[in-house]
Amino acid sequence: MRHTEPPAGERPIEPELRDKGLRHGALGLTASVVLGISSVAPAYALTATLGPAVDEVGPQTPAVFLSGFLPMFLVAYAYRELNRSMPDCGTSFTWTVKAFGPHVGWMCGWGTVVATVIVLSNLAGVATDFLYLTLGELTGSTGVAGLSDNKAVNILTCLGFLAGATAVAYRGMTVTKEVQYVLVAMQLAVLALFTVLALVKAGDAGSEFAVRSSWSWLDPGRTRSFAAFTAGISLSLFIYWGWDTSLTVNEETSDRRRTPGRAALLTMVIILTTYLLVAVAAQRFAGVGREGYGLGSPETGDNAFAALADPVLGELAALMFFAVLASSVSSLQTTFLLAARTLLAMGFYQAVSRRFAEVHPRFRSPSFATLCAGAGTGLFYTVMTLVSRHALVDTIYALGLMICFYYGLTAYACVWYFRTELTAGARDFVFKGLFPALGATLLTAVFLKTAVDTWDPAYGSGDALFGVGTVFWIAVGLLGLGLLVMLVSRRRAPAFFRGRTLRHTHPTLDAPY
Repeated sequence: MRHTEPPAGERPIEPELRDKGLRHGALGLTASVVLGISSVAPAYALTATLGPAVDEVGPQTPAVFLSGFLPMFLVAYAYRELNRSMPDCGTSFTWTVKAFGPHVGWMCGWGTVVATVIVLSNLAGVATDFLYLTLGELTGSTGVAGLSDNKAVNILTCLGFLAGATAVAYRGMTVTKEVQYVLVAMQLAVLALFTVLALVKAGDAGSEFAVRSSWSWLDPGRTRSFAAFTAGISLSLFIYWGWDTSLTVNEETSDRRRTPGRAALLTMVIILTTYLLVAVAAQRFAGVGREGYGLGSPETGDNAFAALADPVLGELAALMFFAVLASSVSSLQTTFLLAARTLLAMGFYQAVSRRFAEVHPRFRSPSFATLCAGAGTGLFYTVMTLVSRHALVDTIYALGLMICFYYGLTAYACVWYFRTELTAGARDFVFKGLFPALGATLLTAVFLKTAVDTWDPAYGSGDALFGVGTVFWIAVGLLGLGLLVMLVSRRRAPAFFRGRTLRHTHPTLDAPY
């Protein structure tokens, strides 16, 4: 990494956080925000989550979306402060190593990569569903629309999407950025159209399931139980996941200390506004009942916009199908950035094989890490689909645990790393201590409660293995697998675990401790 004189009042970037060969200055503030929104994929996240969220908390879905935003927004400040001190593409992995040492840092990197694989697999699945729904809508053929139910067709199509997204990510940031401007603008425009038409039709008696809107929808205290509330929060964390992509491209961003953090906070505000408007409009139009296209209906649950597109948009329904397809495809491309750059940093600091540190000389992208992320996601999706389509639904629930795990660790790392600076002034106390600590505490509480709840087979799809819910096996099992892989890595890469490639340090000290 190129080292320049730091701004007044800020320490120099540590020399060991070196340049990894990525393209410097490729992104500005607008591009970083677009990449963050693309990774979150609002159209995809809403169609996958509205139904399950209503099933858990009913009309309090907007309240849960708002509640899930709070810990994420607080944690975003931790990311901003850590990035100002250590703008490294390894983000959570690098920062937790610096704060807590190699073992905790390695597990945080594992959690980041596994969460990314889960998201990528779901993105590919939704992209496949909406590809055939779009083709069915255009051709008027129900047979074409139902092709995604054929496992062989489904898997082959998903692998095709993953191969295409891997190829775009492999070609570097310039191609990725240009594609994203169009895809993000299109999906936000269609969501805005959906919101307006849903509210207008609900007010004009254009929906037999329409209900009157109420401020109580924003009151989380009206949720039927605390268990339902935490399940809803776990789902809402899923729909905010991905904003940290704005930070994982920090080494490719102009003013890498400040721009990534600003972009992450702007992304969060835009996404929250979008979610609340769409959720309220959909609930106003369709209600939360279990009949017809009500949001509580089983037909709506797995794919909300597939059920609501025709009633809300009418002849323009194909636009919604295409928007979700575009959302999934665009997020496939940008989500690769997070996995590939985390693996790049882990390879660079020798936490995993050094092959992961390879950067393409022409495209300036993490070539080997990108290919491995694509191959790993394809394998995960294929196995999960062959086991059960319900397993893919359970991965959405499991993702909430993974998010709590690595976001929470990163927030704790911020508090610990800057602990001697918290009394330097009000700004340091609030943004380096109070906000990250509150965010981490909230995520820890959700993690523990959800981990206990997922033991019950009734949590998620209802599938079980040896009497234990599959959501538990997916989430906690993957973390346990991470521990085993770490033990193997420690034997094969002792330099990293002995602090020789990335030191466990204190920000005001030069020596490791």
